[in-house]
This record gives sequence, structure tokens and C-alpha cells, in this order.
Amino acid sequence: MSSRVLTPFRTVAVKHENFKTCEQSGFCKRNRAYADKATASGSSWTSPYNLDPKTISVKNGQLTGTLLKTLGDGSELARLPLTISFLESGVARVTIDEEKRQKGEIELRHGSPARKERYNGVQDWALVGGLTVDTKISGTAGQGEGKTVVQYGRQKTFKVVVKHAPFSVDFLRDDEPQIHFNAKGLLNMEHWRAKIDREPKEGEPAPPEPLEDESTWWEESFGGNTDSKPRGPESVGLDITFPGYEHVYGVPEHAGPMSLKETRGGSGAYDQPYRLYNSDVFEYEMDTPMTLYGAIPLMQAHRKDSTVGVFWLNAAETWVDIVRSKASSNPLSLGIGGTTDTQTHWFSENGLLDVFVFLGPTPQDIIKRYSELTGYSQLPQQFSIGYHQCRWNYVTDEDVKDVDRKFDKHNIPYDVIWLDIEYTEGKKYFTWDKDNFPNPIDMQKQLDSHGRKLVVIIDPHIKNEGGYPVVDALKSQNLGINNKENSIFEGWCWPGSSYWIDAFNPSALAWWKTLFAYANFPGTTPSTFLWNDMNEPSVFNGPETTMPKDNLHFGNWEHRDVHNLNGLTFVNATYEALLARDDPKHPSRPFVLTRSFYAGSQRMGAMWTGDNLASWDHLEASIPMLLNQNIAGFSFSGADVGGFFGNPSKELLTRWYQAGAFYPFFRGHAHIDSRRREPYLAGSPYIEPITQALRLRYSLLPAWYTAFHTASTTGEPVMRPMWYVHPSDEAGFALDDQFYVGDTGLLVKPVLKEGATTVDVYLPPSPGTVYYEYFNYETYTGAGKTVQLDAPLAGHTPVLMRGGHILARKERPRKSSALMKWDPYTLVIALDSSLSASGTLYIDDGESFGYQKGAYIHRRFRFYPSDEANPTNSPLFLRSELDTSHDTKEAKAFLKTMKDVRIEKIIIIGAPEAWGSKTEVVAVREEGQKEKTVPLMWRKGDGKRANWAVVRDPGVGVGKGWQVEF
Repeated sequence: MSSRVLTPFRTVAVKHENFKTCEQSGFCKRNRAYADKATASGSSWTSPYNLDPKTISVKNGQLTGTLLKTLGDGSELARLPLTISFLESGVARVTIDEEKRQKGEIELRHGSPARKERYNGVQDWALVGGLTVDTKISGTAGQGEGKTVVQYGRQKTFKVVVKHAPFSVDFLRDDEPQIHFNAKGLLNMEHWRAKIDREPKEGEPAPPEPLEDESTWWEESFGGNTDSKPRGPESVGLDITFPGYEHVYGVPEHAGPMSLKETRGGSGAYDQPYRLYNSDVFEYEMDTPMTLYGAIPLMQAHRKDSTVGVFWLNAAETWVDIVRSKASSNPLSLGIGGTTDTQTHWFSENGLLDVFVFLGPTPQDIIKRYSELTGYSQLPQQFSIGYHQCRWNYVTDEDVKDVDRKFDKHNIPYDVIWLDIEYTEGKKYFTWDKDNFPNPIDMQKQLDSHGRKLVVIIDPHIKNEGGYPVVDALKSQNLGINNKENSIFEGWCWPGSSYWIDAFNPSALAWWKTLFAYANFPGTTPSTFLWNDMNEPSVFNGPETTMPKDNLHFGNWEHRDVHNLNGLTFVNATYEALLARDDPKHPSRPFVLTRSFYAGSQRMGAMWTGDNLASWDHLEASIPMLLNQNIAGFSFSGADVGGFFGNPSKELLTRWYQAGAFYPFFRGHAHIDSRRREPYLAGSPYIEPITQALRLRYSLLPAWYTAFHTASTTGEPVMRPMWYVHPSDEAGFALDDQFYVGDTGLLVKPVLKEGATTVDVYLPPSPGTVYYEYFNYETYTGAGKTVQLDAPLAGHTPVLMRGGHILARKERPRKSSALMKWDPYTLVIALDSSLSASGTLYIDDGESFGYQKGAYIHRRFRFYPSDEANPTNSPLFLRSELDTSHDTKEAKAFLKTMKDVRIEKIIIIGAPEAWGSKTEVVAVREEGQKEKTVPLMWRKGDGKRANWAVVRDPGVGVGKGWQVEF
């Protein structure tokens, strides 16, 4: 939900005056001015940071030393401890602290009880592994040459060159520069300094003129709030250059193109940096670097066949400027044929300078190493990748049951119905409105009868009302966030006067767990799951609709230190609470949806893009937004289908369902003032394509679940942009309106324009690669060109299958995913030009953690000719092989439950012409069974359609090894 209620509904654009520009953010203004000064000085600019060679040490997997910061008058001002850690994974980590703050040798203003150190706790929340250092690195401290060189990486193909004066760091792969730190001299760590009273006093000499502009160092006011800034200026900044890389991606969440735009000059550039400051932005705009609800400070740079990246580990307000410069290899070429460098400038309000460096060389390498650090995407419960039906609000338990019945009446599948805040008694969480929801258990029994679930909302603000046990406990046990005076902070949100749980506090986490126990939250069941909204946190009467930065959290860390982490800690508390409510011997995987997030939030659930609008541009923007989420490690992501605000036209609603069926998280949602728009209300001719889109999603759930399993084990995204799959094809590097689904080979191009009845799909230049239209098997070849597909409104989402892939689906329409559990599978084989294909299928119970003990099926399917050099004249085979081995009692028990689940059909697209005269040519051999022959039906394609064949009921189990010989 948004932080505003519109009654009656009207479209109101984002209120820019509620949010800072760079000019209004003191540290952003200072760092941009610092960059402008360096640029204006040209070659005469020298960075005031030098690495003291006497302090350098290379041992135990780390390079350590001390940076010395000086001002223009030559006076040494600050000692900055430097650590470069070389991890076993091949990742390098550069950390710079400030000695005075580190030792507590500073004074805070206003008698503040805040901590004196730079915040060093981000890693405790965001990182879960991958930090083991490589003690076998080799380094040379070439003091005479003014640099230190370290070889690292698994094959020692990576190199870091640390230049001492001025300080800079170059990262090389195979001796080729990939990333430069401080090449432009913009490193800036604002050291502590006492405030000097510049007002002359009678009888005393005038104080010295300041060496720097101090106008934004101290108190800072915005939106009626004054930030006391007790530690004074403390920002950190660094320029990071990607030489030879034109495209950079990531740093979600922003409503703009996937390939990030320039922010200082350049064609079509923004005039503001990309901002990362989690905020409740009401009716956000398109094509802007303005901050939104979440922040993942991971950036990837890509050029032909090479990907590198950086991860800026800082939870404070952060801005990122991007500038591209083109260098010609020949001064007479007029820029033709040169290379493009992307220069980025990062600056955060405070905290450590802490950056991880990934040298690839593939995008798969980047996401795997990043996921080792921050955790893999949660393997969700099966129901949660089905369709979710939500609105603000279903008004009674009878309303919920009526919606449930109408889905069934119209044979439309769905898995989850949601309740927004109005289900509570007076917006008090852990309660039910007794008048409108007198019997929530009975309501859920109806949902359970078809395997459906309920999600309810619980936000971090707790209503300040006497006699409410939850707020009484929060206050009496000191579990809330405090104001700068260290007493509980009171603000305004949905309930009115509210307090906020401090999820950084271990005692608050322990208390939060107790609230979700079934005895303490009556009306909930094991089928009740959670939605955490407003967790940026949203504070209606706060600066920028959030908390004052000088509020205090557990340990007396200021809110400015941890702001972007706040949403993650709250979701973590809810995730742990859902685990705690179950029998510890048989826990179920939690499902939690969050609006606010940070790096690592992917471990705990799903996210959505917040309060979008029912407009075509918001539908169009959802694809690049979700692609950037996916390549930043957060695959379980979606956008509100239909748009949260407003009333979509029937055409827009239909197109949104057709696109949303390919979002990893698939939910329809609507504002309280919008008209009802459940799918069954669309009427003909719209209900038919909407229903088809939903049924398509459900038929492909085995493929989706397999893709989620891959994301949970390798980090690879569920939605994959063109550059990720085709890293050599420069024409696809900026394409962000089409994408692949996992490893399935499905290439999706939703209709995103009003009135469109065709789409243009770009096919990369892949010799011999063939694409098949998913529904009619029309054939297209990958030749670096665009092909036009028909996309009538009454049809399906345009989808192509890339030859060489095998996917599994289920073809029996059911009311929910739970009712599909024992249904048989169909294998769809899209052959490439060499008559080969492969794919995987992952199955577990879809709800428990039994898979961690081996209770799963993971099969690899291979279709191949016995003689790859002569495929058309050699026998062809389809094999089901074990992809991962496991031999535990849990594995055996699960296989036993699945013994009767079979493959009921095998479809081969691109079937050889030679099969035309055959009707029974398939020999099936299953583990422990005799060879048998089953029928083959072959059909000749007409026009552009490929030949195809079907093997019906081959009689093989999904959990067994078998071979089909053609």
C-alpha cells in the first residue's frame, strides 16, 4: 500500500518536493562538487590520499596498510586503515576505515548517545558466506616502484596493482585492466573534525577562514525536520571505472531501463545520480534515477564476452553517478571504432568504504560469487509461484469465500488470496475485525479444501493505543526504535500514532517470534503466510516519508547508519517467526513478501515493485525493473498485475495478465478506490485470454519450480536478459523488453503497447539455432535479426522455444497447484539443428525442508544422436539421468511417494522427416523393467511449422532412469 489514500481515486504524480535532490542532500552536493573540482583541475588534480609504504603488509590472504589523507596545505589530517582481502572464490574486498572514529577518539555534538565508529555491521545482516581468504596469494611490495602487486584467483589469473602515491587500485584479468579505483582521484573519506565557531568574539582574533565549504557539514533541514548530525560530515566516496565497458546494469530499485543511463552529460542523460535510499514513493514516475523501495548496490559491467562487477557494501543513503567517455584507438578515426569507458562515482553518507570486486569473466561467475556472499534465492513453497489474488481490501470473510467460489465457477486457477490491513481490529496487528472476520478459521477451511493459502499483512509500525498488549510489551521491554534523545520514537502511519519495532535488537526478534504462535495469533493456521509492507520504514510525518536519520537503533547506531537494511531485518524477524510457529521437527518453508529490501533479502522471500499505476508505461517498465532485480540476485520478484492505482482498461488488464504470467512472482493487486477486477469479472472477450494466461502459468509450474531451484543453488536468475544468455551479441546488450525463463529456452516477448497485435522479437546470430513458436511450432532461425510474431489480444503471450532445450509441464487443468501434485508430466523437446536437446526437472514436496536431506528428484534429460557427426542417419536416444545423487532415508521415502507419478507424454518438435512412415519405433527401457515398444505419432508441419511427434504414455516414472530409443 502507499502512504496516501485517494478518495475518490484520482491520478496524482509523485510529490517531488517530499524527496531530496542531490543539491538538497548535503553529502551528495559535496561529493559532486569534489568531482567537479577534480574535473576542472584536469591533469593538475592530485588525489590527497597516499598509501604509507612503511605500513604495507601482504600475508594471510590480505594486503594491509594505512592511507594518509592530507589537505592542500600539506597538513596530515587522517589515518585510514586499508585492508584488501583476497577470497578463495577469487573475489577481492577493499575496506577503508577511519582510525580516530574506530578508536572512539572523537566528540559527538549535542550530547548524543550515538556510536562514534563508522558502522561496520552491514556484513552481519547482508553476508552469509564466501569470506574465507586465500592464504596462497603471492604479493610483491615493490616500494621502490611505488606500487604493490598481488596475484590472486583460483588460477592466479587475477592481479591487483596498488599504487601508493596517489593511492589507486587497478584490477586486471589475464593482465588486461578491468576495473580502476580512484583513477579519477575522487576518493573522499570525510574525516572527523570538531565544529569551529566561525563567529568572531569581541576582544578575540577572528577565527581562520575554512579551507572547505562547511555549509552542509552540520545541521541539515528538510521537510520540516532538522537532522542534528552529531558526528558531523562523514561521507565516503570513490570513483570506479570500467575500461572498455559501455553497459552497466543493476543497482535496483529504479524505474528505468536495464542498461543504466548517464547522469552527468550525454545523450538522454539524467540530471540526478541514481539514488539508493529506501523510500515509500507515492505513484512513482518512469525513466528516472529516483529512489524507490529497495536497494541492492551491486553493479555489473558487460562488454562482448566479458562481465565484471562491484558490490558496494554500505547501508546508508547512497548515490551513484555514471559518465561514459569514448576513446578512439586512432586519432584520425573521429571516434569510429574506439572503446567506451564507463566511469561511475559512488558516495554514501557514512559508514565504511567496503567494496567487493568480481572479475568474472562470465555473468554466471558474477552472480555465483555474489550469491556465495549474500545467500541464494529462497527455494519457495510450490504454492507461492502460482497466482496470488489481492486487493486493498477484501472486506469480510464471506467476501473472501465468495471470491474463492467464483474462481472455481469460472475454472480459473489460483493459489493464494490476500488480506490487506482492513482485516485487523482498528489497524492493530495480530487481531481480527470481529464484525467483518468473525470466523477466519472457517474461511481458511474453505481455502484449504482446494489446497489454497491465505496471506495477511503485518507492518513494522505498532499502533499506540492503551490496552493493546502488543504495544504495551513493545514499550515496557524497550523493543522499539528510539529518537535522538534515546526515548521511544513516535510517528504517524496507518494506525495513526505508532511505534516501530527495532528488528536489529535480538530481544525484539525473540519477542516477535512469540507473536506468531497460533495461540497468540488466533485465527491463523499453518496455511496463513505473511506480507511485510511499509518497511522502508514508511513514516507519514517523517522527513522524506521515513524516519529521522538521527533516530537510534539497538547498540546506539543511528538510523542513517542502517536505513537501507531496515526492511531486511524486519523480514528476517518475520521469516524466523514463521519458522518458530511450526513443529521444529517438521518446519515448513516460510513465505514472506517484502516491499523494502537490501542485498541478502533474497534469502527470505519475495519482493514486488510497489505502488505502480494502471498505465501502459508502468506495464512496460515492469520488465526492465524485474530483469535488474534478477541479475542482482533477487529472482523472486514481481509487479502488481493491472497496476495498483487506477482502473486499467480491459485491454491493458488482459495484456498485463499475459505478461504477469511470466513474472517470477505473479500477483494481481488493486487500490481500495479502484474497481473490482478479479479475472472472472473481465467478461468476454477478455476473460478467455486472461484465463489462458493463468492456465499457461500453471501448466509450466514444473519448469518454473526447476528454475527457482537453479536460482536457489547457483544464484542464476529466473528471468534472464539477452546479454546474460548471449554475452557475445552486442545488439542484445540493451534489450530489456524480452527475456528467457531460466534454462528452459523459453524466450518471452510480452505485448507492452496499447493497440498492438504483433511484436518484434530479436533473435541473436546463432548459426544453426532454431526457435519454435510455443503454441503452433512455427520455425524461426537465429540470425541476428528481428522477426514479427502475431499477438492478437485474444491469443497468448508471444513465446518462442529455443532449439536444444527440454522442459517439463503438466497439462491437466486444476484449481490450484496443490491439486496438481500427483498429476503426470509431459516432456516438450525442442530439437536443434543437430537433433539434440537437454533439460532438467526438479521435484520435491513443495513445502518442507526435506530436500535439504535429499528428499527430491532431480533428473537430467538428454536427446541426442548416437553419431553426432551424422545425426540424420543415426539412431536417436532420449535418456533420463540422475542429475544429482543422494542416498538417504529421506530420499528413499520421497521416491516411494512418487513411484506412481509418470511421464504421460513426450512431444518432439523438429522431429526428423524419416519418422513419417513409422508408427511403433520406440523402445523403452526403464530401470528394473523389460524393454517394450510404444506408439509414435508423427505429424508433418505445414508452411513455416516444424514437424512434430508424440509418444503417448511411454510408461516411465518421473523419478527413475530410463531410455527411449528412436
